[in-house]
Amino acid sequence: MSTCTAEAFGALHHGRAPGDPLVLPGPWDAASARVFEEAGFPALATPSAGVAAALGHADGSVPPREMFDAIGRVARAVSVPVSADVEDGYGLPARKLVGRLLDAGVVGCNLEDSWGRKDAPAGTLKDPREQADYLAAVREVAGRELFVNARVDTYLRGAADFDETVARARLYVEAGADCVYVIKAPVEVLPALRAAIGAPLNVLCPPGGPSPQELGRLGATRVTFGPGLHHRAMEALSDIAKELA
Repeated sequence: MSTCTAEAFGALHHGRAPGDPLVLPGPWDAASARVFEEAGFPALATPSAGVAAALGHADGSVPPREMFDAIGRVARAVSVPVSADVEDGYGLPARKLVGRLLDAGVVGCNLEDSWGRKDAPAGTLKDPREQADYLAAVREVAGRELFVNARVDTYLRGAADFDETVARARLYVEAGADCVYVIKAPVEVLPALRAAIGAPLNVLCPPGGPSPQELGRLGATRVTFGPGLHHRAMEALSDIAKELA
C-alpha cells in the first residue's frame, strides 16, 4: 500500500521541464494498477469512467460506496501514490468526502464543476463561486493531506469560452486547488491557458492525439488518460476473445 504523502505527490508536479510532464496512467482495478506500477510510473490516477466500467456501471452511475471501495483496493495494491477521480463529490459535504478519500488511502482527488449526480441537472455547469466554496471547504478539512485537482468542464459542456474558463480556474486556485484540469481543451489553447492560469495544468491525452511529451511542450504539467487505457485494454481483450472463439 502506498505510504506517499500528498505533499510528496504534489512535488512531482513542480520543477518539470517542458516536454517532461507527469504522466499518470489510469488504473481501473488492483490488477491494472500493479501493471502500471511495475512499468515504472511514479504515481497513478484512477478514472471514474474506467472504474465504473470495471464495476459494471455507466459513467456517473456508480454508488459512492462502490467507488470508494474500488479506489481503496487500487491504493492498497500499490506502493506509489494514487489520486482518485470522484466526479462532483457525490453530493457529500467536504468533511465526509475528505474522510472517505483518506480512509481509501489516496493522496489526491479530481473534483469537477459540472453536475453528475442522478438528482442534479446532468451535464450543466455549476456556479463557479459555489464550486470555489466547496473546494475551499475541502482544502480546509484536508489541510495538506490531499492534492486537489479542480476540473473545469467548460469545453466538455459546450461553453468553450476562454475567458470564463480562465476565470473559473483562477477562482479554484484561489480557493485552494493545487492543479487545474481543463478537460478536452483544444491543444491550440493550452499555452495560453497555462500562462493565464499560472498553476499546474492537467491535460487529457486523447487516443490518436499528441503524445504526452508534446502536450508537455504545449503547457501540460501532468497528463492523464480518462478511460482511454481501459478502452484500449478491452479492445485487446476483445481481439484475444475473437481468436479463442
